[in-house]
Amino acid sequence: MNIPPPMAKVPDDFLQVLNTRSQDIFRKIVERYLETGAPVGSRDLSRMLSVGLSPASVRNVMADLEDLGLIAAPHTSAGRQPTQQGLRFFVDAMLEVGAVDESDRSAISRQIENQVHGARVEDYLTEASSLLSGLSHGAGVVIAAKADMVLRHIEFVRLDATQGMAILVGQDGTVENRIVPLSPGLTSSALTQASNYLANLAAGKTIAEVRAAVRAQRAERVAEIDELTQKLVDAGLATLSEGTPQQTPTVIVRGRSNLLNDTMESEELSRMRRLFDELERQEGLIELLGDADKAEGVRIFIGSENKLFSLSGSSVILSPYKDANEKVIGVLGVIGPTRLNYARIVPVVDYTAQAISAIMARKKA
Repeated sequence: MNIPPPMAKVPDDFLQVLNTRSQDIFRKIVERYLETGAPVGSRDLSRMLSVGLSPASVRNVMADLEDLGLIAAPHTSAGRQPTQQGLRFFVDAMLEVGAVDESDRSAISRQIENQVHGARVEDYLTEASSLLSGLSHGAGVVIAAKADMVLRHIEFVRLDATQGMAILVGQDGTVENRIVPLSPGLTSSALTQASNYLANLAAGKTIAEVRAAVRAQRAERVAEIDELTQKLVDAGLATLSEGTPQQTPTVIVRGRSNLLNDTMESEELSRMRRLFDELERQEGLIELLGDADKAEGVRIFIGSENKLFSLSGSSVILSPYKDANEKVIGVLGVIGPTRLNYARIVPVVDYTAQAISAIMARKKA
């Protein structure tokens, strides 16, 4: 797969380089592009400006903006539209983002916060994805870190002289079986003793929490269980911990059809479909969650800035959501064309992430 290189960073002094006239013309070009997706020419721009400038004067400014890499002519058009670098500059330096619109706030509250009490977490996340798709006319996406199993019960069963099976029963009814090593000479009574010991600790805990509890009780455990049983408990928990590496996240995407339409060129359509295929295969999502864990607030990726979405040339607006302990457990947001309405969608994504975080906190409580 050929991934385009990330765009060059927009110089921090661009605002100083651009005088008021240049900023005004650049803003008008971007706003027209975000509204219509079409390039704009110097004659139209001269009529749109608040101060009188001839088309010739506008063309001179447009030439300077093009030299800076902020605008370009698509194909053979006489008009100009922002480049990916230009959009990045606009978003970072000129975009004015306010509070979420009251009608959007009401829609989020109605569709997410007022869900029936007792709904599953996945139901809230699916609703959030559908809501974001509807509000943005793009695709809503939720990427959720798969939670560690919370145990109801754990026990060991012998398979042969050197191997046993750990049977893990989750509070949600799921059952997992893992192979664990058995020490030579381990008796059936020791196997039962280890099972009973862990079963008493396991209820309501993850494997990591059970392991921490065992470590905390090590001094008391010496008198409670014999040496072989102790080895099985330690070795078994170590094996179970190794058997739960960073798990592939859950992905919920709604509104794919908003990004696929009959007017697309076949190559563009193919790129967008490949993006959705990659999301289904969940490639690159663990890295994206890792990035979200380090970031604060909403992040905007334009075009080739993120390798997962670079293939489609999309813009992506993402915000992390957290659990009751303020730990990032997923991201949600919108995938759309580069001419997204950033000023409106950024606060919508941020507010939705806050709503989901509040729900996660209540679920934990």
